[in-house]
Amino acid sequence: MSLVIHEAFTVQADPDRVFAFLNNPAEVVTCLPGAELTETIDARTHAGRVRVKVGPASAAYAGRAVLTEVDPAARRVAITGEGKESGGSGSARMQMVAVATPNPAGGTDVTVDATIDIAGRVMQFGRGLIESVSKQLFQQFVVAAREKLERPVEAPAAAASVAGGDAAAPAPPAPAPAPARELRLLPLLWRSFLDWFRRLLGRR
Repeated sequence: MSLVIHEAFTVQADPDRVFAFLNNPAEVVTCLPGAELTETIDARTHAGRVRVKVGPASAAYAGRAVLTEVDPAARRVAITGEGKESGGSGSARMQMVAVATPNPAGGTDVTVDATIDIAGRVMQFGRGLIESVSKQLFQQFVVAAREKLERPVEAPAAAASVAGGDAAAPAPPAPAPAPARELRLLPLLWRSFLDWFRRLLGRR
């Protein structure tokens, strides 16, 4: 099954900051439900995994993503990713392009175009539900990305320099990142079914 996705959103942040975010997999992955980065192979190749939970059953997908194009002038990033289900026959391959463009009214417009090829057990849900779930996942990503990018940038603390005074206390260590939570599909599938049912009633 092949899916074509086109999504767009606006974030109130500087275009260069948004591009730096899109170009940093360690930042992007924190906004993707159920995903985590497991290894940085080189500057443009990263390994990771996604954990999915459907009712009592869980599945994990492991793979890698490659930054195939990074264009600072156009603020454009192209990524190719592929993964396989651990202990199963499922697989997925993705080609994605993300572009950050200054919005005349302020902030940055972000467009995402992707083609995803899926094989395995996930196909049993059907194209309609998978597309609906994909849109809901993207909405969750947008909410998390906005929260991260629109947060004020903290200026580094100035070092106190007082003659004869005590040295400034060292900054506390940064908290360890929280482990990635499993992506729970049943709530998303239920919301997708309700959306489909409402559309069906609307047509009638």
